Amino acid sequence: MSAPVPLSIPRGPFDLAGHVYLPDRFDAAQAHPAVVLSTPGSSVKEQIGANYASRLAARGLVALVFDPGHQGQSGGEPRDLEDPYRRGEDISYAIDALDTFAGVDPDRIGVLGICAGGGYAVHTARTDHRIRAVGTVVAGNMGDSWRSAAFAPDGPAAALDALAIERTREVRDGELSRLHWLPDTLEDAAAAGISDIDNVQAITYYRTARGRSVHSTNRRLSRSDPLLIGYDAFHLVDQLLTQPLQVVVAGRRGVTGSYEAGMRLWEMAPNPVDLLVVEGAGHYEMYDVPEYVDQAVDRLASFYHEHLPPR
Repeated sequence: MSAPVPLSIPRGPFDLAGHVYLPDRFDAAQAHPAVVLSTPGSSVKEQIGANYASRLAARGLVALVFDPGHQGQSGGEPRDLEDPYRRGEDISYAIDALDTFAGVDPDRIGVLGICAGGGYAVHTARTDHRIRAVGTVVAGNMGDSWRSAAFAPDGPAAALDALAIERTREVRDGELSRLHWLPDTLEDAAAAGISDIDNVQAITYYRTARGRSVHSTNRRLSRSDPLLIGYDAFHLVDQLLTQPLQVVVAGRRGVTGSYEAGMRLWEMAPNPVDLLVVEGAGHYEMYDVPEYVDQAVDRLASFYHEHLPPR
């Protein structure tokens, strides 16, 4: 597999930084199917997205992965913003870029969302019907997560009250507040009493040599959180998500809620095609463990080739 092709994606006043992975037999004079990848919260294009994009390209699909706006090597101020609505718009801007990419058939573009990116991909596909096929891997609904007791122990309304106070302080002091996505080290996690397998595996992936990227800060603006609390990735899915859907979930349930979210999506969607439960895998093992990732990609590649057929 050759190195990915850098792609600058115009997004209004700034650009998104992308990488395009091309099949070995890619011919710019031909019209190939393509998939846009939507990555997990805090993740950048060199991490989980690259693991899946490179494998999809090896199976004959053009695959575009990019850094979200305000994060990684993409533009956008303020930095470290996680706005679920803008994350969805990023996907549509990526499709804009593929519409004019030599060798891509604009009528054969799918989307693949992973973890939080799965919810963003679904939310976008509801109303951007240039997306012809939707795949998810351990998809999460960030709104459900941020309204849960894990993130809002006193309830979402109380969390919003506290966030309102914090935003007022930001305005008065002129300094934006940033939160950790995860403890920076396993030692920090242990000191905080965090020991469940999912959170430990998340830290092991994102904050050690296994998956760490210098472009991922592990920080988000606190003003992201009111947006996440009020967000529902699956709103109107039953009415608007008409595209064929492939759902992949990890067989070992955990605190992320992605198994439950994937099953809910499967039950809601008007046109579900295939459901894959990867037995033995946990949420974060679906990020880079070859045994599990290859199972998912084999099924996804078959799904995209079937539902993004030549005209």
